[in-house]
Amino acid sequence: MHPPIQADQTTRRAQVVEALADAVATMDRAPPVHVAVDGLTDPATRSLADDLGRAMACRGRRCRRVTLDALSLLHPAGPGEARPAHRAGPGDDLVLVDGRFLQHPEFLGAWDLVVFLRSGPPEPAGPYEDPDRAPAAARYLTQVDPEGTADVVVDLHDPDWPVIRRMSPVLADRLGPEVFLAETRAFFAPRAATWEERFPDDDPAYAAAVAEAGLRAGQSALDAGCGTGRALPHLRAAVGPGGRVLGVDLTPEMLATARGHGRHAQALLALADARRLPLATATVDGAFAAGLLPHLPDPARGLAELGRVVRPGGRLVLFHPSGRAALAARHGRRPRDDDLLAPGPVRHQLQAAGWRPARYDDGPDRFLAVAERASSRP
Repeated sequence: MHPPIQADQTTRRAQVVEALADAVATMDRAPPVHVAVDGLTDPATRSLADDLGRAMACRGRRCRRVTLDALSLLHPAGPGEARPAHRAGPGDDLVLVDGRFLQHPEFLGAWDLVVFLRSGPPEPAGPYEDPDRAPAAARYLTQVDPEGTADVVVDLHDPDWPVIRRMSPVLADRLGPEVFLAETRAFFAPRAATWEERFPDDDPAYAAAVAEAGLRAGQSALDAGCGTGRALPHLRAAVGPGGRVLGVDLTPEMLATARGHGRHAQALLALADARRLPLATATVDGAFAAGLLPHLPDPARGLAELGRVVRPGGRLVLFHPSGRAALAARHGRRPRDDDLLAPGPVRHQLQAAGWRPARYDDGPDRFLAVAERASSRP
């Protein structure tokens, strides 16, 4: 994992808890507000819910803390017997519940805000654990997709370094861009130095994906969310010495690693948000984005911004060096038809942002979607 010093770890957790407390505070509903902290690891959900409860109490909220038994959600003793445990008591204006399977259909409509803790695929049951737990967790990830339906997703793959990895667009708007910026940088900064060591064999896939942009000598190219700059040498080769290449990323450490690999010789590197690009309208001939959309709280806004800066007829290449099935498997689930990058949703989002979908390839070794900028804005 990534072992920051202890002081940084404490600060990081406090930042996540405060951001979650801000999210709860934005709920414009009559009390009591019901908040669920859902996950697959009981100690982790309980610990984070306890911290969040203390933070809300410090803000003057009267909070009722509840832990629900996981298996009772799947096998309640009788009709209605699993639900009363999370009802508010007299004087409560916030009910904060932690447990497993809290987004099971049995609880549909029970929560005003759901936080899901992403901690990797469920582990096999130990000799003293209920053997039904691991299969039930696997079914839950696949059939319910708790990560996709939660309002906030917190990454706990490194328990000492929690990071908010996704939030609903509505919630992201209420909290403002600062939370997205801070959490994105918190995720990528400790990974920047070793990023390419984790994926050492991806260069041919990047070269093939860049070729799909159809760039010619003398043209201009943008790499949005360039990271350590894997695509930049290939973009430079496509536009030649007389062309222009710009790589933008949110994380200073990623750009520093790109410079360390000499990518500043192939492109101008800039610290910028892909949703607010430092470019005039219709000034780029082609755009490339590797793994960008799933990291945005509002992918539609990112696609629209890329559409703003690309000239009519220019191409956008959305790419990842793994297919959707491999990406989903990392989180213990299977790809779904309603995933962001599934054929239907990605086509709809592209068209809504003024792009004409041209190609879609979701194989075992890569994800690729190519679109052409329409001649008029949507």
